[in-house]
Formats: sequence, structure tokens, C-alpha cells
Amino acid sequence: PLSREIPSERLGTRLFPCYHAIGNLYFVVLPDYFMNLGLSDKEASDLQWKYYQQYGLPLRGLVLHHEVDPLHFDQECDGSIPLEQMIVSNASIRKLLSDIDRSKARVWVLTNAYLNHAKRVLQILDLEDQVEGIVYCDYKDPDFTCKPEPAHFRRAMKLANVIDMSKCLFVDDSKGHVDSARALGWGSCVHFCEKKSVLVNASQVGVSENEAIVISDLEELRSVWPQIFVNSKPLN
Repeated sequence: PLSREIPSERLGTRLFPCYHAIGNLYFVVLPDYFMNLGLSDKEASDLQWKYYQQYGLPLRGLVLHHEVDPLHFDQECDGSIPLEQMIVSNASIRKLLSDIDRSKARVWVLTNAYLNHAKRVLQILDLEDQVEGIVYCDYKDPDFTCKPEPAHFRRAMKLANVIDMSKCLFVDDSKGHVDSARALGWGSCVHFCEKKSVLVNASQVGVSENEAIVISDLEELRSVWPQIFVNSKPLN
């Protein structure tokens, strides 16, 4: 997300495509981890969603209420997901990022994962050279922040050396995260509702959702933020 304090610059974006297959597997692995804490199947399921809704990240609840070691969690959950078998590089996404004018915008990833997982995904997608930095959940810090906590967005601005919130452009597949960024004052926030997602209903580009634009394809960002692209045409 975030931009430098340069008059002509707008900002980079959180362009982490939504892979609901990974999300589905994550919510299969997660209950097992909960049950290993001595919880019943129902307790594990209930707490999983309670913590997700309450904190935006189930791990936050586990750390706060069950004294779970976040690094162990990362190894057992995120680290166990066979990403290489589930996702592949996408030429269209790579071109979308490469078409951003870097004199006007900087691209940062803002994720609720640990650094290892974020780097692993970017490497598989062949997008490592397209992002300037990664704002991740620092599991080494017992008080680590995550989306949708305002502190996580402020941390992102600090790491990217951004002061003016109005220069921040943000796209995320979670309405809660988008709402949090908007409430903080980020300039333009986009809710990405992936067409294949079973969690949200895809909407047409240009539709406003409490002043946040809703898109169903990342290519639509070319129309939403034309000022940051050197090329408005997607890869054929």
C-alpha cells in the first residue's frame, strides 16, 4: 500500500491475488491445530471463527488466550500448506504490476501472514521483483499487529516512509480490511471480490460499497486507478 512524499506520486498497492483454494485448506489445517490444544471439534470450530471475526486472524486469539507460540503455529499451519502444488505464476498479474509507473506509485504487499509465507508465495508467483517491500505479521514480536488493526496499517506507512494517508491506495479481498483502511483515512480503497470466491458476491467495477470501489478482477484496477499505470491495456 503506500507512497513516498513526492507530489506526483500516488501509491503502491497490496496486490496479493486471492486464492480461495489456499484459504479453504488453511481452514482445514487450522481446526486440527486448535484440537491439539485439547479442544473438542466443536470448540475448535467455534473459536476459529470467533477469533477470525474478533481479531481478523485466528492466531491472534491463540496467542492472547492460549499462549501459543506464533512461530510454531507458522511452521505447523502455513508451513504445511503445499503452495507449490496449488498456485502457479500468472503472466497477467505480472504484467499488471509491471505496468505500474514506479515514478508515481510504489508497490508493497500488506499481508496477515509471516514473512516466510509471504516470500514463498511471491517466489512461486514470480512477483518478487515487482514489489518494493512486504509488511507482514512479525511473529517474533509477542504484540505483533495484523489487519484489520489500525496499528498494522500505521506500521505499513512507517515501514514505507509515508506520512500522507491520502496518498495510500489499497486493494484487499477482505471487506473488513478495506473498511479499516478507509476509517484510517487511506486515499482510495478497493474491495476485491474474486469471481470464484464462495465467501463473497462478485460485483461490477465502479460499484461503490460505502465509498470503497468493488472489483471482481484485478485487471479492473487499470480503470479504477488509471493515473498510476503506464499502459491501460491488459495482457491479451
